[in-house]
Amino acid sequence: MIDEQYSGEQSMTWRGETTIRDRIFSALPYLLPLMYGLEFSRFLFAQFPILTIILIPLAPLISIYQTVPFIGLVIFFALFLLVVRNQNIPHFIRFNTMQAILLDIIIVLCSIILGILGGGLQGFILETIYNMLFLGILAAVIYSVVQSLRGHYAEIPTISDAVYMQVP
Repeated sequence: MIDEQYSGEQSMTWRGETTIRDRIFSALPYLLPLMYGLEFSRFLFAQFPILTIILIPLAPLISIYQTVPFIGLVIFFALFLLVVRNQNIPHFIRFNTMQAILLDIIIVLCSIILGILGGGLQGFILETIYNMLFLGILAAVIYSVVQSLRGHYAEIPTISDAVYMQVP
């Protein structure tokens, strides 16, 4: 009876058990949407140059990302094919990787839509949209990284639901 109760408790908490290594590896994929989201930061950083301090730790990654062609696309497919679809990797890492990929897809779609509408949007409206998108991306990434490092699943409405459908 005690063994059955213990095994039942263990099977219910298997997703909640994370190691420090899992927590770090689950936070790293969020660099991808952050790198893609930096294109929306230009107006905010022009208005508030002091905010560029947050980019100092990312400077080496930003330079690699900007100089190597298609590095973002290569990383995108590598994460999807080698991490998300690999059942040997813990669910916590696969979940966070897929969530970072979906955030990245949203950013790319926003970029395409703004590219199409960009000629019609100018001035204050365009700056407001860019600032809003960048701050939203930054908030989602910071929230997700903090939750990952705490060992918790970062629940972002709708996106997390889609991730649960994709990651068994």
